[in-house]
Amino acid sequence: MKTISQKSSLATTIKAARAAGKVMRANWHLPKRVKVVEAHDIKLELDVRCQKLIEKILRSAFPSIPLLGEEGDTGDVNAEYRWVVDPIDGTVNYFFGMPHAAVSIALQWWGESRSSPNLNKSKSGFDGVPPRRNYETLLGVIYDPFNDELWTAVRGGPTRLNGKVVRVSRRARLDETVIAMGFSKSRENLEKSLPHLNRLARRVKKIRIMGSAALELAYVASGRLDAYIERTINLWDVAAGALMVECSGGEFYTRPAPGGKFRMCADNGKLRRKLQINGLLK
Repeated sequence: MKTISQKSSLATTIKAARAAGKVMRANWHLPKRVKVVEAHDIKLELDVRCQKLIEKILRSAFPSIPLLGEEGDTGDVNAEYRWVVDPIDGTVNYFFGMPHAAVSIALQWWGESRSSPNLNKSKSGFDGVPPRRNYETLLGVIYDPFNDELWTAVRGGPTRLNGKVVRVSRRARLDETVIAMGFSKSRENLEKSLPHLNRLARRVKKIRIMGSAALELAYVASGRLDAYIERTINLWDVAAGALMVECSGGEFYTRPAPGGKFRMCADNGKLRRKLQINGLLK
């Protein structure tokens, strides 16, 4: 496949993210059709509708690029280029009327690795060891329709919020930091995570559990949060936000996790070792 125009791909991604965000806002006060109910999660019909809308816009400009999404895949997701989409990141928040949810879209290329994360050529996995070739995120867009905040990042450039360059925080003392944490509710994850939550709660300024990985990463990239830790998470949750953290001067650190998922810590580049979370990320 020929090289994709950075300018046109970013413009199309922004168009798709804003369109899905408009649907989220239009349905905010309407009854929500629940598609799937799990013990600790909810899937809405609106998730599927938003992903279909995103796909329609992306494919109209780039018909040969497949899409890997939370609500299903289209085409060969092991192709040279692929979109990675979470149509509503923070669905549970959205369903319960909490305006903290976002659209997340990334464009990835299978090529020479120049930075983390190291995505191996599979649906959503990390292999934890830098390979010679792997998927690299070329651009990312995260859109919060409730605050009309649009984050964009293109590899090699800065992260921008509504067009303005943003940077990670400079805070290096734990007692001055605000960090976010998240963890799935399996017994193993709770047993691993809660002791670290208890320890860090007494060492940092504040801990937040906010429910949208995309926005937490965007907040780290903007200096609103100093770090964000997750023990089990999916590619579509973080593909765009990981690039934003790196492009704003931070670090996105990952380890492999079962089921093609991964452990992660995103921070301003000054905190990961001080957080002492190696045991949590194993």
